[in-house]
Order: sequence, then structure tokens, then C-alpha cells
Amino acid sequence: MPPPLTFTNTVRYSTLALCVLAFVLSLFALIAFGRGLPWFVLSGALVALGIHDLNQTRHAILRNYPILGWLRFGLEFIRPEIRQYFIESDTEAQPFSRAQRSVVYQRAKGEPDNRPFGTQLDVGVEGYEWINHSLHTTHIESQDFRLWIGGRPGAPLPGVAPCTQPYSASVFNISAMSFGALSANAILALNQGAKIGGFAHDTGEGSISQYHRVHGGDLIWEIGSGYFGCRTTDGHFSPERFAEQARDAQIRMIELKLSQGAKPGHGGMLPAAKVTPEIAAARGVPVGMDCISPSAHSAFATPIELMQFIAQLRQLSGGKPTGFKLCIGHPWQWFAIVKAMLATGITPDFIVVDGAEGGTGAAPVEFTDHVGTPLQEGLRLVHNTLVGVGLRERISLGCAGKVTNAFNIARMVALGADWANAGRGFMMALGCIQAQTCHTGRCPTGVTTQDPARQRALVVADKAPRVAQFHANTMHALKELLQAAGLTHPSQITAHHIVRRIDDAEVRLLSSLMPQMAPGAILNDLGHLPNVYRLYWPLASADSFDPREPAPGEAPPDLRVRSGVRPSGAPPSAYEVARQLRPAQAQAPGPAARTTIEPTQAPPDAATSASATEVPDAWRGSDAR
Repeated sequence: MPPPLTFTNTVRYSTLALCVLAFVLSLFALIAFGRGLPWFVLSGALVALGIHDLNQTRHAILRNYPILGWLRFGLEFIRPEIRQYFIESDTEAQPFSRAQRSVVYQRAKGEPDNRPFGTQLDVGVEGYEWINHSLHTTHIESQDFRLWIGGRPGAPLPGVAPCTQPYSASVFNISAMSFGALSANAILALNQGAKIGGFAHDTGEGSISQYHRVHGGDLIWEIGSGYFGCRTTDGHFSPERFAEQARDAQIRMIELKLSQGAKPGHGGMLPAAKVTPEIAAARGVPVGMDCISPSAHSAFATPIELMQFIAQLRQLSGGKPTGFKLCIGHPWQWFAIVKAMLATGITPDFIVVDGAEGGTGAAPVEFTDHVGTPLQEGLRLVHNTLVGVGLRERISLGCAGKVTNAFNIARMVALGADWANAGRGFMMALGCIQAQTCHTGRCPTGVTTQDPARQRALVVADKAPRVAQFHANTMHALKELLQAAGLTHPSQITAHHIVRRIDDAEVRLLSSLMPQMAPGAILNDLGHLPNVYRLYWPLASADSFDPREPAPGEAPPDLRVRSGVRPSGAPPSAYEVARQLRPAQAQAPGPAARTTIEPTQAPPDAATSASATEVPDAWRGSDAR
């Protein structure tokens, strides 16, 4: 029985009713006067659409609001652009504010980046930061700030199998972004820009494509868990293939990726349809087959084996600087790696700390929003740990996580980094407008697509100089910051130079907000250190990434507590932490699965409007209960 005619129903079906009326009138005009064919065709198409909407079963809103419901989908589709261009203010960051993007665009194009009428930032808000200036400024001749990674020529660092080909790196470089994620033209422009500007270009785990080779810019070859470019046919590491590529003079450093800020602990897969001959050639995989990046490495299973693998990579590369990249997760696993360094005498030449806020790669929303340690905390933990065991002078630290301007670089150096990498900053220098369609293959500026028609929008001859100009102007701004602070090199910036507002009545130096580690303190004075070291260092073992129960007397008491009494709410001892962690690892399996549903998603290049009312086809007729 049809629903009774009410005012609500009249509104819901009014659009369809008007289209039917227009169809009847246009049909009459066409028959009677021979005019109105366009209106007849248009109204007929809309009536057909309305009838389809009433009978389809995927979208409830279209069944209740035929034709009119499509307006909702249209507005939802253009909502990000409407917000970006008309609603969001210059200082709202989603994830980069208009002001942040504008600075990149201006510096990449060589346009003036000065701003009149004072800051747009609220200097009284909690979290506002600045660098203290000096009354006795300095003058710096060159903005080409560099550092040696892997020792110095003729002066290798101490340790087992040390680097013999140290690299003079810029303090600002291109972060890891793979060919396949980026277009061929984007890779060409980034590498040519790096060549012009004298800085490094990280290949990402997608290995070295033919486009990385064209202009000869310095490369950091990233090796991921898929061992692309250096793998056997079954996906394991191939020493022979690695050595063949790694000894190429264009490759200046080797970076082993343990995890990344975009999706730490999560593997990935490039669908077979996207594995083109070019991508297959770069990665060493078959054309037209799913290209899988496991979530963990197969070349090592323990921290000691990781260090041995680092030494093997360094030896096979001919002594080039070799290190690893990670986003900090369980602290005891990071401590286990450090203990393996101490046990074997093998140290990486560098470590790149990736912040959870970083990431050019698409990832499940839970990983993007809630997995991984942010850069500030991760970088401080890595820096302090290396200081606390006496290894900091042997290992250079890089970092990545929303770096777009000179103050970002200065702040990261103050937290302990030696250099900074940027991914999205250099994408914006190429013309990225933050459309956030990177994973769909429909990038409007040709940066993150393999569609030849879309790629042609990115003209390499125009964009490569912009990449170099963005780097040069950012380095110039860093030079001016250093001069104003009375310094001569970024390495002189410390946490004593940066100030942070705590509330409307208090500001404090970063050095007083973040714990400072005394050299050797972890080895000699663990009981007086913050809980992250006191509780979790004893749980770490060089032989395993899993936490262990400390041996008797191995975990120090909390020496900050007087009379041996721990106040209520204070953290437990390392022994108690180990006992709390053990049951979670030994739990019996849960109940048997009760569904055969395999979650599916449309391929990115076939994705339709994201709607809360859509359900994957595979979920229909489920026997889940």
C-alpha cells in the first residue's frame, strides 16, 4: 500500500514531481509546436533517474529523496574544496594550513614571502613557540649548511665494519617517496631539483626507477621489507642484486626502513593492475601481479641480527653510510636495538626518526590517527637514549614530520636531530594543492598519479627549479634565524634556544620541559632517570624484540622515592611491568571465527563517492550472526 500523501512526502518527492511535470509539458510542446527537444531530453533523463532512485537498494537517501538526494552527494564530494577555499582560515591546519602552504608556494616560485602587519598567530595561546634572539648577532657567509654522515674522509668512526665513504649531506633533504606513489614526472622533477640544489633525494621503498637516474641527483636508497630492487624471486633479500645497485656512484647512503610514520606496523600492497612494466622493472617483481610489502622483515628476527644485517649492507655497498628509519613504538624494542649495538659493536651511521604526524602514504584511518609516536617524543627518546649509552657521537640523527619552513628545522635540531627531511613540503613545491586524493590515482596536479594524461600537467622543466628554489629559500631563512640567534650553524641550536608558552601567564624553555640526558646515565645511573628508561630498559634484550623479565638485581629501584616507599599512583617497578606484559602475550586463542566475510574495498581508481550508506558487495547475504 503506498504511503499516504502528506506535506513531508510532498517535499521528498517534489523534485521528481516537477521533473515529471516538465517532461509532460516539453512533450506537449514538442508535439504541438515542434519545439522544446532539449527540455524533453533533459526532463526525461531526470525522470528516468528518479525512477531508478526509487527502485535501487544501495542508497536509502535516494529512495526517500529521488533526484534531490544527488545534491547531497555532490556537496559531499566538493566539501573539502569548499572548506579549503572559502571557510578555513589561514592558520587552520588540515593537515597543513593555508599559511604553511603559501610559504612553500612562494619560496618555490621565488616570490616574496614577507608578511606585513604582524603575525597571524595567537602568541598568547598554549603551545606557541619562538626562538630567542641575540643582541650580538652573527654574519654567516653561506646558507649551504651541511654535515658529515658516516665519519669524515680518512677518519672513520669507531666500531665494527665502519663506513669508508662518508657523505656530506645538506641539513634539509627530500623524504622517502616511492615511484609508483609519485608519478614519473614528479620523480624527475624532484631528482633534478636535488641535483641543482645539492641535497639528497630518498627513493622510498619502491626502489630506484629509471626516472631517478636521468638527472643524477644524490640518492638515499631505502630498503623496505619487500626488498624491492634487491630481492629474490620469492621476495627475500638478495645480496648479489643489492651489491650490484648499491655500488653505483649516484647512491650515497643506504636506509633500511623498519617502520614509517604514515602507517607503522602495517604492510602494504600495490594491486596487480597498478604494477606496470616500469614499476615492475624498478621493484624487481612480475608485471601484473600483486606487489606485497610485508609488515615485518624476513632478513632478521632479533636486534642482534638487525645489527648484523646493517653491517652486511654497509659491506656490500662498498662502505657507504648505512642506517635505518623507524617510527618509535614499544620503547623496549628501541632499547633492544641499542643493547644490540652495545653487544655487537656494530652501529648504524645514521637513524631517521619518522613522526606519526608525517606520511605521504595512504593508510587506514586508525593508523593515521592513533598508531605511532609523534616526532617530538620519538626524537627525544632516540637522542637521549644514544646520549645515555655513549653512542650519540657515532650516529647521526635525521627526522621527518610536517617540516615546511626554517623554524620547523631549527626546532627539530633543538630536540636532537642533525638534519630534517620533508616529503609533503617538496610535493607542494611541485604544485600539490593538498587535494588529498593521492591514493585514488586522480591527483589534479599530476604529482601522485600514474595516469599519463594527468602526469603531463606536471612540467619537469618548470617544477625542478621550483624544488631547488624552495630548498634554497628555506636554507636562506634558516641562515637568517641563526644570525638573529647569534649562532653560526644549525648544530649549535639546543633546547635552551626555543621557548614554549605553557598558559597565558607562563612560558618555559624546551630544555626545562623535556628531560635532558647526561652522557652515560643509562649505564651508570638508571635509578634516577625518568620512568620510560627505568622501567623499560631492563625489559629489553639484544636477543629478542619481545620484553623479558629482568634478572634479580638488574632493575634498579626508583631512587627518586625516599624511604623506599612508592607514593600512591606512582609507576610500578620493571619487574611488575614485565609480569603485567607477560599474560597478554600468553593468552589462549579467542573464540572461533563465526563469519566468512572478507572485507573488500573498491580499487582506488574506481572509487565512488564516499558515503556512510554504501556497503561493499561482498557483505551482502552475510552469514554473520
